[in-house]
Amino acid sequence: MEKSYGSLKVLKDISLEVQSSQVVTIVGPSGAGKSTLLHLIGTLDRPDKGEIIIDDVKVHGLNDDQLSDFRSSHIGFVFQFHHLLPEFTAMENVMLPMLIAGQPKQSAQQRAAELLDFLKLSDRVGHKPSELSGGEQQRVAVARALANNPDLILADEPSGNLDTENAQKLHQLFFELRDRFHQTFIIVTHNEELAKLSDRCIELRDGQISK
Repeated sequence: MEKSYGSLKVLKDISLEVQSSQVVTIVGPSGAGKSTLLHLIGTLDRPDKGEIIIDDVKVHGLNDDQLSDFRSSHIGFVFQFHHLLPEFTAMENVMLPMLIAGQPKQSAQQRAAELLDFLKLSDRVGHKPSELSGGEQQRVAVARALANNPDLILADEPSGNLDTENAQKLHQLFFELRDRFHQTFIIVTHNEELAKLSDRCIELRDGQISK
């Protein structure tokens, strides 16, 4: 798989297979192509060469509407900045992906409540993002990523804005979710501790996998 922006080749002949129910980290220096690779896997961008297969589906063979539906059903995203909607409560933020996918409000509310309870946020369901701590905001973002029960969760520096204690709690949460829900995680990180704990660590350098 390859990806260029203008004359700059960001990814060069990348070949990668990820097993289900694993926490996989991607590390490497800034500019190595980590976020670009994550965006391609997440179908937010298309490769110039090669293909991406998720659950036996060649995702970039889908048209835009099919791709949007596939992404909503199969992939969850957690970013460095939580991107929660400030006017909505924690419950409403987690319900939103399910409502967009056409789920009934009652079942979406039940699923959101279950997720928030699992993430130890049951006493914060009615709070808006501004009323939550940084760690709580990121856990709500994780719950939102899990809302449609995706096969794959992609995270880009998810603990980058958290202090050490909350970062450790978030990292532990990923492994708990892997074990309980058999989620697959691909996480771009500079956190050495998370990289060491992961089931597999992939290092990118100059747009290529070095290990």
